[in-house]
Amino acid sequence: MNVTDREYALELDRNDPLAHFKSQFVVSDPQMCYLDGNSLGRLPKATVAAINNFMTHEWGPEVVTGWSHWVDEAQPTGDLLAAAALGAGPGQTLVCDTTSVNFYQLCLAAIHARPGRKTIITDAANFPTDRYILDGIAKQFNLKLVIIDNEDSSAAVHERITPEILAPYLNDDVALVTFEIIQYRSGARTDVKAITDQVRAIGGLVVWDASHAVGAIDLDLDANGVDLCVGCTYKYGNSGPGSPAWLYVSTRIQKELQVPIQGWFAQGAQFEMGPQFEKADGIRGFQIASPSLMGIRCVQTAFEMIKEAGIAAIEAKAAIGTQMMIDLYDAWLKPLGIELNTSRNPKERGGHISLVHPDAAQICVALREISNVIPDYRTPNSIRLAISPLPTSYSEVWDGFERMRDLVTSQAYKSVKEGGSRVT
Repeated sequence: MNVTDREYALELDRNDPLAHFKSQFVVSDPQMCYLDGNSLGRLPKATVAAINNFMTHEWGPEVVTGWSHWVDEAQPTGDLLAAAALGAGPGQTLVCDTTSVNFYQLCLAAIHARPGRKTIITDAANFPTDRYILDGIAKQFNLKLVIIDNEDSSAAVHERITPEILAPYLNDDVALVTFEIIQYRSGARTDVKAITDQVRAIGGLVVWDASHAVGAIDLDLDANGVDLCVGCTYKYGNSGPGSPAWLYVSTRIQKELQVPIQGWFAQGAQFEMGPQFEKADGIRGFQIASPSLMGIRCVQTAFEMIKEAGIAAIEAKAAIGTQMMIDLYDAWLKPLGIELNTSRNPKERGGHISLVHPDAAQICVALREISNVIPDYRTPNSIRLAISPLPTSYSEVWDGFERMRDLVTSQAYKSVKEGGSRVT
């Protein structure tokens, strides 16, 4: 059966072991093709019940006494997330704060754990927040920030950093290397184990950002020998806008690191309110402050679903779905002058692909306003399209690509104006 026949997608749906999960999400418009789960996942119905239950049966009647069982929820929720999506054992993950705060905390802790070393390495295509935070750290501590050109360089295909690309930059002055596991724009997937081993060999540490990977692919942090990793929960994690992020610190390195923000939740004898900071043993030593209880309940319901589905099955669906996108691109969109900026190798991509066109921004607006398709746009010319394996069907992806083909073929997209919102 040809991929351009809608029956191809319907057959995939009929054989999809994860198909039943879609009914567990709030879908207010069944005709919408929601292909932006890599920016914000859909709302699980169980989350609505969980938040209502928290307000009416815990916060309401318990008030402050609830803290007796709320106080440490960042840790068991971290263990749940780790088991469901990270391939990590207990006692290494916290659900807390934001990705940016966690990234700052772990990067600076890693740098200070390598005294005398002055070099930080990242890449030009890294997510802006990561680059901005690193720039601030470098200026504050008089460090050398090296940014690998993987945007305009022919060596980095689809922005993908390989051990061969990284090797010339490594020496005994390197304290920290940090990359995304999945590049936010192109969707390129980095070889986590190879680069972690490579940097460890010269005595440096790697902080991985898994924000565009967690919940879409099997990360296997323990098996890959990862020391440090951060990520969000609101993309493929389906935990809601502004939901708390997470950090992972391998048990191998927990005693070696001290985060710069010494919050009272990281204090060993927390409620003695002592005059000196004494870091708590284990992963709690990396927590700053009170957990966001309603946010954590959102994470719990969403990652229970991911655990039930199985991350291997989720990754398999992401690979099939992105392959279907690429096949439809070849048949329908490549002849229209649109370029593919994502690898055709499923082991080198995650849950989204990136298409490049000079009118990408206008096409994205028109897809929303005319075609009832939700993609997103990333400067300077990228259209990102994702399959979030639990709430997204194959036929939803197929319909979205058909509508995009028709929109660009007819040039109807030129009738809309760009802008109107600073969010793209």
